Amino acid sequence: MSFAVAIVGRPNVGKSTLFNRLVGHKIAIVDDQPGVTRDRRRHDARLFDLEFEVIDTAGLEEGAAETLSGRMRTQTLTAVEEADMVLFLVDAKWGLTADDKTFADILRRADKPVVLVANKSESKDSDAGYYEAFRLGLGEPVPISAEHGEGMTDLRQAIVEAVGEDVAYAEGGKTFEARVNVTVHDDEFEDDDHEPEYDDSKPMQIAIVGRPNAGKSTLINQMVQEERLLTGPEAGITRDSISVDWEWQGRKIRLFDTAGMRRKARVQEKLEKMSVGDGLRAIRFAEVVIIVFDATISFEKQDLQIVDLIAREGRAPVIAFNKWDLIENRQEVLADLREKTTRLLPQIRGIRAVPISGQTGAGLDTLMKEVIATHKVWNKRISTAKLNRWLEMVTAHHPPPAVRGRRLKLKYMTQAKTRPPGFVISCTRPDAVPDSYQRYMVNALREDFDMPGVPIRMMLRGGDNPFAHKAKRKN
Repeated sequence: MSFAVAIVGRPNVGKSTLFNRLVGHKIAIVDDQPGVTRDRRRHDARLFDLEFEVIDTAGLEEGAAETLSGRMRTQTLTAVEEADMVLFLVDAKWGLTADDKTFADILRRADKPVVLVANKSESKDSDAGYYEAFRLGLGEPVPISAEHGEGMTDLRQAIVEAVGEDVAYAEGGKTFEARVNVTVHDDEFEDDDHEPEYDDSKPMQIAIVGRPNAGKSTLINQMVQEERLLTGPEAGITRDSISVDWEWQGRKIRLFDTAGMRRKARVQEKLEKMSVGDGLRAIRFAEVVIIVFDATISFEKQDLQIVDLIAREGRAPVIAFNKWDLIENRQEVLADLREKTTRLLPQIRGIRAVPISGQTGAGLDTLMKEVIATHKVWNKRISTAKLNRWLEMVTAHHPPPAVRGRRLKLKYMTQAKTRPPGFVISCTRPDAVPDSYQRYMVNALREDFDMPGVPIRMMLRGGDNPFAHKAKRKN
């Protein structure tokens, strides 16, 4: 994109609503409660013929540097530094406050082009707030309604005047967002006998999930070597699903930080429900999902439910035992964690688990190597010839059981898709094949073809009966 625009203002003036309007999708969580947005979020935006990058920010609040509001303010000021221009939103319906005046002074000192925007101007009571905004000394305010899309033409003109036509219409290269499909589709292969090589040059999308206060945001900050996301001892700081671009050993990666997921029964507030829903969407868009466990209190019921959710969604999971720097008897604890991983997560046998410290960065290289290895398995393709030789061998070693005195016969096998690997077996009476025998087949397939730690889909399909139509005629 040719330039970047930061949206700033005090809490609840409509910054995230305008962000969603410019992006064209409801990406940022919007609620009447002030202070919903806490981290800064970047995304490609379009306003008529203008294409640019927009940055959503937390509400500007006064507070000591060590407090949550103080850390949120630091994130916002960082966004102002990164941007080429600033949209300063005020609430025309409510009027000016002391915070508006304080941060108008801050923006004047920032030496960046500023467009003053009077949001919520659709209200009948907005005229007084609009004219009051002139007192900030930032020029004529642009009256808009971010919720209803009013005033967008005037806003476009103000942006062009602020950055200049040379910048506004400069042709930029496509951003990372444009190069990566947001929705991950399952790959289909026309050639059944073709086993494609793994392409380690393609961008990858990784979601970081876990219980509240497990250290997800701290982990991402350590990866990108920047205080990109808001962190702290308070549980539940992250609310939106925030994406961060990163590069590891020359490979472009998009990391998604998500809100902590508590047990469903404990999630009562509307805002938390929206945050969890945003996290679930991030999981569905991701390729690999890193589940962050708190090594000091790991394998709680919610941890297991999160892993099971990821397996049902078909994503490639990797477990990170975080806060390893706080563990004393490390060999003993690690052996216990690995035993629990095998015993409590049988549905994803061989899932990779790595002890790390998001605070110090220990174990991150090992974690990423396991992420790449899991991604390779998730994309693995096995030729039809190999699968049918294997099917003949495995059924000879352990034949399917007889049901009601009739032996089941598995005839043919092929891989229908990858991401995750999915297989189709043609057989007689597919409804009669016991679940236990299907689990045996999946585990044998996982072991014989070296496919640990990813969900494997297996579908049984009955063969077409060429005489079925004759039987129907007789009836």
